[in-house]
Amino acid sequence: MKRLCAAMMLVALVLTSVSAAADTPEKTASGARFTLPTQWSMQSHDRVIVLTAPEGDTHIAIVDVGTAPDAAQAVARAWLLYEPSMHRAVRIITPGAPRAGWDEIRNFSYFTSPNEHLTVEASALRAGHAWTVAIIEGSDATLDKRSAAVELVDGSLTAAGYRRETFAGRTANRLTPVRIAQLLSFVRTGMNQLNVPGVGIALIDHGKVVYEGGLGVRELGKPQTVDKNTLFMIASNTKGLTTLMMARLVDQGKLRWDELVTQAYPSFRLGSPETTDKVRIEDLICACTGVPRKDFDWILGTTPQTGPEETFVQLLHTEPTSAYGKIFQYSNTMASAAGYIAGHLEYPNLPLGGAYDKAMQTLIFDPLGMSRTTFDMQKALSEDHASPHGPNIDGVTEVVTTPVNDIAIPYRPAGEAWSSPHDMIRYVENELTKGVLPNGKRFMSAKNLLQRRVHTVPVGEDEWYGMGLMDDQRYGVSVIHHGGDLIGFHSDWFAIPSADVGAVILTNSDSGVYLRAPFERRLLEVLYNGNPQAAQQVAVAAATIKAEAAKARQLLTFPPAPQAIAQLARHYDSPDLGHIDVRKDAQGVWFQFGLWGSHMASRKNPDGTTSLVTIDPGVGGFFNFVATTQNGKPALITADGQHKYVYTSP
Repeated sequence: MKRLCAAMMLVALVLTSVSAAADTPEKTASGARFTLPTQWSMQSHDRVIVLTAPEGDTHIAIVDVGTAPDAAQAVARAWLLYEPSMHRAVRIITPGAPRAGWDEIRNFSYFTSPNEHLTVEASALRAGHAWTVAIIEGSDATLDKRSAAVELVDGSLTAAGYRRETFAGRTANRLTPVRIAQLLSFVRTGMNQLNVPGVGIALIDHGKVVYEGGLGVRELGKPQTVDKNTLFMIASNTKGLTTLMMARLVDQGKLRWDELVTQAYPSFRLGSPETTDKVRIEDLICACTGVPRKDFDWILGTTPQTGPEETFVQLLHTEPTSAYGKIFQYSNTMASAAGYIAGHLEYPNLPLGGAYDKAMQTLIFDPLGMSRTTFDMQKALSEDHASPHGPNIDGVTEVVTTPVNDIAIPYRPAGEAWSSPHDMIRYVENELTKGVLPNGKRFMSAKNLLQRRVHTVPVGEDEWYGMGLMDDQRYGVSVIHHGGDLIGFHSDWFAIPSADVGAVILTNSDSGVYLRAPFERRLLEVLYNGNPQAAQQVAVAAATIKAEAAKARQLLTFPPAPQAIAQLARHYDSPDLGHIDVRKDAQGVWFQFGLWGSHMASRKNPDGTTSLVTIDPGVGGFFNFVATTQNGKPALITADGQHKYVYTSP
């Protein structure tokens, strides 16, 4: 990055520079349009436009290349215009789905080493015979913090003369049996392409549930099929249910959205006293307080002894990394705190976990008729439920056998509920009726239900976060929704108020995450006779998954290289993440993290270091530990977007 910053300083003398006080529409010399994010600066010279994040260490270059024989040569020419000394090798090239007036898209990822904490990528976009190339070169910390701004640039980058398709003002089609069959056919094809064993689906149209059921099987190798009552972990879709419970407490006068958290729960503390003193109840789940995502703390550090109180311990040691109310930073621990505080206010004499569980049962699940929805892991596993699936080291889909999802139990208001297509469509129905039950009785006020949809911070082009909900208006109509992601379980739900239509999609494979957004697109296509795009989105995602799996396998050594295993200690400790116990066996080496573990492969990094990488289904490639030494003893280093963690041996 020092080389990049120096290069930028050299050309600064000949660049035209502007700084954005608000999101600002801009265009390149060729007429391609994009949005300059708030607080970012822009320098332009000739055919190169460079957008720079406020931190100064992250840049997006948009280069008008013009004609070129192919994507690879277009990208090579873009680098010559932007940064001629770039020397990194291409790690992989994958396709992108044509969109926004671009006839062809190719994505290039470059080799970096974990210790660099750096991402280098390029996208070549062709409209007709002319290429535009977008290059991202920046620190992982800033890209993690500024992910919404990067999404804004990417989502707004459109070819010259393109007019975005809009469904605004159109009358939606009804979900007739023919149109339902079109949706189910789309899902079935997508499942086959993405290797998703089972999908739960529910659809509602003008107050009538027109479909609830499923496709495929609950678990590979077993005959039981997915039905309307099959339980899936809905992960972060628990958040919207949690804020619905909070809205009911506001209705009852037991809570105020604008109440300071320290008034409702005096022991609440963040790492920053300044932020602690200003956080309101509604801010706990707005993703707008500047508190960063610190998922490694609970993913790697949760043990059988971890309880709900750990949420508040972790927040006490979490410092905001951006200004209050300025940018989108998703935080599971803040959302967990919101649920536990609300539950405590309803049942102050119960333990935190029990109070939250009872509040959700009595205030949400029972009144909405969500009779199978539960936080009881053992109860769910004893009933009609789907099993999680993920790719093994060779990219083949298998059942996830490690109990990794148990890590969510202590933080369940943020994402541990189990639910079914039948139950979730009752939740969506309530969103569409704005709090009126099927029997006509008002369940809650429309005012407080809708308060959850008020835009707090943008998450991309014409997309905003509320309180455990998102509002997607990219196609001219509001789609209220939220995704949910745990190992082997990926879900989403959609409420389209202008059409009075809602939908639920629950999947039991990690590849199911690539079905969610296309399903939303296909639903809109069916409702509004939209241009067909969803099918190609899935096909491109399937091709990308296959290519990425092959490249990842090519770079891994399994069993790990003997020299990688030889330097490992038997035990490691981290003050933040807890312990790693190392066990050597016939397959090489096993790392045990609190509640779960994985076999490891080794990988040689471009800087000469060696990483140990998790490879078991569900966690394959997610966690990377660089083997090193500290004070002459074996050590392991890992990092998420904004935090570095060091494990040392005794």
